[in-house]
Amino acid sequence: MRLFLPVFLLGLFLFGCSSDSGDDPIQVDDDIAITDDDAGSMTGDDPDIGTGNTTNSFAPCEGGSAAGYACQGYDLVFQMPLNAFNASRANDIWGWTDPDTDNEYALVGLDNGTAFVDITDDQNPVYLGKLPTATGSSVWRDIKVYGNHAFIVAESANHGMQVFDLTRLRNVANVPETFSSDARYTGIGNAHNIVINEMVGFAYPVGTDRNDAFNGGAHFLDVANPTSPVGVGGYGGRGYTHDAQVVTYNGPDSDYTGREIFIGANETQVIIADVTDKANPVDIATLGYPQLAYTHQGWFTEDQRYFILGDELDEVNFGVDSRTLVFDFTDLDAPTLHTTYSGPTGAIDHNGYVLGDRYYLANYTAGVRILDISQIADEIIVEEGFFDTYPSSDTADFNGVWSVYPYFSSGKILVNDINSGLFVIKKSN
Repeated sequence: MRLFLPVFLLGLFLFGCSSDSGDDPIQVDDDIAITDDDAGSMTGDDPDIGTGNTTNSFAPCEGGSAAGYACQGYDLVFQMPLNAFNASRANDIWGWTDPDTDNEYALVGLDNGTAFVDITDDQNPVYLGKLPTATGSSVWRDIKVYGNHAFIVAESANHGMQVFDLTRLRNVANVPETFSSDARYTGIGNAHNIVINEMVGFAYPVGTDRNDAFNGGAHFLDVANPTSPVGVGGYGGRGYTHDAQVVTYNGPDSDYTGREIFIGANETQVIIADVTDKANPVDIATLGYPQLAYTHQGWFTEDQRYFILGDELDEVNFGVDSRTLVFDFTDLDAPTLHTTYSGPTGAIDHNGYVLGDRYYLANYTAGVRILDISQIADEIIVEEGFFDTYPSSDTADFNGVWSVYPYFSSGKILVNDINSGLFVIKKSN
């Protein structure tokens, strides 16, 4: 780690916004290195992966509380704590719905691997097993899904990208199982995040080593055949990308209809690029905003007119309440700041995702906050409800909810808490 930094800044980088694992991964060419991964770095007997015990089962939100957690309008379905997975910290979360059975699964990012939980039966969630990390443990792990496969990266030297066939979860003989991945792409070393545009079958690992061929920007991976990803270049014209969204554009700017648009959170700016031609990505625009501290992560509204962004360090650096910025992307060549929303606490905002007229915000110590964005055009955003998985405080530090996944048709919402593991919640009846 960067030991010359003051302890306070080191804490910020370690627990919240670091763009670099501090390791020096070996770099290899993008168009090589698909390998089998036999349980990553684990050797000898199967590791202890936990037993999947649940701490709390269903608890309705009544009188502002559910099983001791502060809440408004959202019930606890169940909680599966960190020791259920034999992990020390949780991080990213994603979900998968089996297209054949409609079963719903949580893909739980942990410091030492990825856990898989069948959440279909509210009263009997099943911990199916764990895919250990490919190399070392890491605070940062990120997961996305395409073609019934999970794609997993981590801020661990030489980790690369693990690929796991999720259909294997249909029939697990002896739960919980220690899984091995179906492929591992090592054309990258460490990576902070991975983005997938499911419409075109391309994955974009970002936040790789700053000294690689794309300056820690985006690598372009063709994952049409999920277990044989192919590197076809990348984009680093604006430097390091911490997180991103990539869409096949169908928004109000007709100049870019049908183009593949990359929106990157690049630490000190938001960047927009056209990555349709993988051999020739083109810059479109960059933008900043007042009180910029660390441009972290954002997500389009469903009409692709507005882009909702979180800055991870503005609460720390400027003492503001939890702040969400909304940009008007009507003209991709000239985006503007449309409005800002201030939350009810000083907690730090982290990852946020849009579903319909709701924005689901992982708000660290303030838990997950659900914002009504149906009047966003009129600069009106209202908190609809919340579930606070870290009830001891709402201060601006790096504890509590890392990420949230709201896309199950059942209405169940996955919440991954750094300190307390997996929560599944659902809107109260």
